[in-house]
Amino acid sequence: MTKGRSLMDMRRYGLTILRELETVLEQTDPADGDILAEAILGAERIFLAGAGRSGMAAKAFAMRLMHLGLTAFVCGETTAPGIGPKDLLVVVSGSGETASLAAMAKKARAQGAQVALVTVRPESTMGALASAVLQVPAPTPKADSGFRSVQPMGSLFEQASFLILDALVLELMDRLGETGDTMFARHANLE
Repeated sequence: MTKGRSLMDMRRYGLTILRELETVLEQTDPADGDILAEAILGAERIFLAGAGRSGMAAKAFAMRLMHLGLTAFVCGETTAPGIGPKDLLVVVSGSGETASLAAMAKKARAQGAQVALVTVRPESTMGALASAVLQVPAPTPKADSGFRSVQPMGSLFEQASFLILDALVLELMDRLGETGDTMFARHANLE
């Protein structure tokens, strides 16, 4: 063990994180998820974007959308095609102000695509461009949500985004008649 740290400290920290996540999830408006689900199901193709750890949540969601049988791409990957009028760009950004993502959202709108945003700040630059906004009421250094987290920087937003998007996958499974087995049939087999 390291200087004064014990397994009990890690358990305490983990339980604190779980309580924070529970607080965020309880304050998340289910109507936001419904609107995002409808936007996803109404799109021909779904493009996902995010920066840093938020980008990891977006990539994980893109993978599950593919497992659901939807056509999903991660922006910036070499296999991502151009976006068009029947498409949806889903951006995960705590602040809703990340310059590269805001430029991407503006370009998507200029191409006739819809934009959806997962964020702390629906009133942000990208929020103004979005037809669907899922607000995640978690604090980040770039956006105050009304309470403080013991975790550094945007950790709580990133974790909550991952969980909320996984919950949205369950909703989409219900709407599409998918199961874990039907989704697993689409899982990568060249691993």
